[in-house]
Amino acid sequence: MPDIEPQEVLAAEQQGLKRDLRLRHMTMIAISCTIGTGLFLTSGSTIATAGPGGALLSYAIVGLWVVFVCQAVAEIATLLPLPGAFNTWGGRVFDEAFSFQMTWMYFINWALTIPAELSASAVVIGFWLPEDSNFPVWIVPLIIILVMTAINLAGVKTYGELEYWFSLPKVITIIMFIICGILVDAGVLGGVKYGMHAWHIPGAPFKGGFLGFLTTLVSVGYAYEGIEVTGVTAAECRNPHKHVPKAVNLVLFRIVFFYLVSIFLLGSIVPNDDPSLLNVTSSTAKAPFTIVFAKAGMDSAAHYMNAVIFTSILSAINADFYVATRMLFSLSRNGWAHKWIGYTNSRGVPLVALSVVTACSCLSLITIFVGSGVVFHWFVSMIASIIFQTWTFILLLHFRFRYCWKKQGRSVSDLPYISWGYPYGNILGTVIGVCCIIATCGLSIANPPQDPGPNATPQQIDDYHSARESYAQGLLGAWFPWVMSPILFFSYKFIRKTKMVKAEEADLDTGRFIPTESDKEDLKPHGPLWKKVVKFLT
Repeated sequence: MPDIEPQEVLAAEQQGLKRDLRLRHMTMIAISCTIGTGLFLTSGSTIATAGPGGALLSYAIVGLWVVFVCQAVAEIATLLPLPGAFNTWGGRVFDEAFSFQMTWMYFINWALTIPAELSASAVVIGFWLPEDSNFPVWIVPLIIILVMTAINLAGVKTYGELEYWFSLPKVITIIMFIICGILVDAGVLGGVKYGMHAWHIPGAPFKGGFLGFLTTLVSVGYAYEGIEVTGVTAAECRNPHKHVPKAVNLVLFRIVFFYLVSIFLLGSIVPNDDPSLLNVTSSTAKAPFTIVFAKAGMDSAAHYMNAVIFTSILSAINADFYVATRMLFSLSRNGWAHKWIGYTNSRGVPLVALSVVTACSCLSLITIFVGSGVVFHWFVSMIASIIFQTWTFILLLHFRFRYCWKKQGRSVSDLPYISWGYPYGNILGTVIGVCCIIATCGLSIANPPQDPGPNATPQQIDDYHSARESYAQGLLGAWFPWVMSPILFFSYKFIRKTKMVKAEEADLDTGRFIPTESDKEDLKPHGPLWKKVVKFLT
């Protein structure tokens, strides 16, 4: 293996940032980005569409996919903790044009996620307002934007600490839900023993067959979005060699466990033909978690869940602001956006990038014109497709990284963290990803709505307009990244005349974290076994 300088050589995009994030901060940021409206508000529709078995299978398959995605992220981010994370790897091992398009698409993803979450916040607040209220819904997103901007201005240490406490309520709620769900299903709470009865009613366990299963992939993908964010936070953590692998594995297994157990319990307690599962208005009163808590005898279940979902949205938006800002910062430092955007203040905050993200977040204010629920569902369809593309590209870049590493005569054992399951896990993950993308794109063009004709009734015309809007939403969401990405890639390649990076010349050292003696000491296990177990569980 080539000799490496004892001092750390920072990449341009690392300069100016502060390494102030601890392990607990990184863990909660990734949990915040992932667990949110995707689980609390839309999980019921997956059961209504695909049945309890189909929903569980969908969450399990996408969960298996993200397991290998996160392992790829952990391996490279531990070695190269860059704020652009996996998006900038392509310029090192493949082609600069690939990194350009991938970083821009990932920024667009989070720039859309913020308005989606803000739109959901207006829906959640609407639950507490009387039906005839004239309260302007855009006030809520505006206040949240101002608060989140102030938090992110305070610096990464303050941001990480606040994010940790923002995230606790939803983690506690999911644990409470799992315990409560088990007791309700067993008949201990609520006086009715559900068992596996809901798995044997008409339509269950696989409602709609294979097509029903495929239809749920978009909402499930949206629910898992953000699980890869640990790679982004690596650039500002104190010891990437220790914190990145631990954060990735802790977040990964907790989220997959939370999701699978929650979906199993929901599918066992609430029948798939219950109309409230569809929750077309995204109402908290009809949210699946609320239904289960109500069956347990919690009279104020809807109000409790509304409060939890609102704090969940706040923590998610806080994390979204952080990720979007770092993506824009990375674009600037790599020369793919104006150099002014890469400016950082004395606290290590990308000030201009944060200002741009704040301006983009104001897209949520269009809810005043078209309705919060409509905006939310349009953004969700695009976000899920972009994240499917990102996950697939991460696995492909990991293949290329390992190839370059080997071509340069380096040993896999020299990597600070080795992803488990490689290469078979990557192959399986890529196959799952490609199948999900093909299914999503295929379903978006299937069964276009038919014009009912001049003799149609008003109801038929309304149904046609609704179906046409839904069709357009699915079409835009599925195909947007696959139209936009080639435009970005080939435009940059044509203008900059970039060429594919030779494996022997790939830069695998600039920006590499070189641990100090105290960092190496920190990597050694400390304390008795019982303390390690308690620390892992908490």
